[in-house]
Amino acid sequence: MNNVKNIKRMKLYRHPERIYSELESIGYKKDIPLKAADISSFDQYHYLGTEAVDDAIGCLNVCSKNKLIEIGSGLGGPARYLAEKTGCHVTALELQSDLNQIACSLTERCNLSESVDHLCGDILDFSEQGANFDAVVSWLSFLHIQDRVALLKKCYSILKPGGKIFIEDYCKRGEFGRQELKILSEDVQCSYLPTAEEYKGQLIENGFTKIELVDKTACWSNFVKERLDKFIKNRNCYVKIHGVEIAEEMEDFYKKILQLFHKGNLGGLRITAVKG
Repeated sequence: MNNVKNIKRMKLYRHPERIYSELESIGYKKDIPLKAADISSFDQYHYLGTEAVDDAIGCLNVCSKNKLIEIGSGLGGPARYLAEKTGCHVTALELQSDLNQIACSLTERCNLSESVDHLCGDILDFSEQGANFDAVVSWLSFLHIQDRVALLKKCYSILKPGGKIFIEDYCKRGEFGRQELKILSEDVQCSYLPTAEEYKGQLIENGFTKIELVDKTACWSNFVKERLDKFIKNRNCYVKIHGVEIAEEMEDFYKKILQLFHKGNLGGLRITAVKG
């Protein structure tokens, strides 16, 4: 995976503590207990929020008996939502220590520490010893990991026989221009993207079966446009809560992601597969 120093170049990740200001702005001070549903509008960095997590719950038939691992768990939003809604146990693995610390504190406030284990580390270094997960889940984190062979091999190794993966990720639809490559590399910290067919081939090569790829490009393109439109409409409120600098960073990031989707060469996939 890209190292922490590189990941921090992403404006999305520079000020994760902003979630506390967002929560306080709606009345939740730092010492007030929470429910996962109270913060789901703020603690999920991927597209479509809990709707995407509900997709995973349905596709994987998640229940209270299941043990899941989330790769790139961020502030812990999906992990908490999964645990609270289904009663499953989630290992939430996050590379960035500041995000991981905030995730831990939010999970404690949600009284979900027994259901969600937060670990700080790189999935490529994750120990397989004792790992026997029913499912691997991840939302927009694989795109940061260039070595897909090692990544998929690791996913396969930590699943129990018949275990499943649910991944939402970027893919390549056409040849990127110079400016697109610059945005992907510098602003998104993404140095490699396979096409959908290449992705499927990599999954097959690493032993996965029953592979299903769902094209999310149109849906995500609409989402990032609506996200930017909403941000611009509420920019003054955002500046009041976070300050001008953070507001400008987030607006720039949102604009560049929309630019990538509008060029038509960036795509999105929902991937499910089974350990054969």
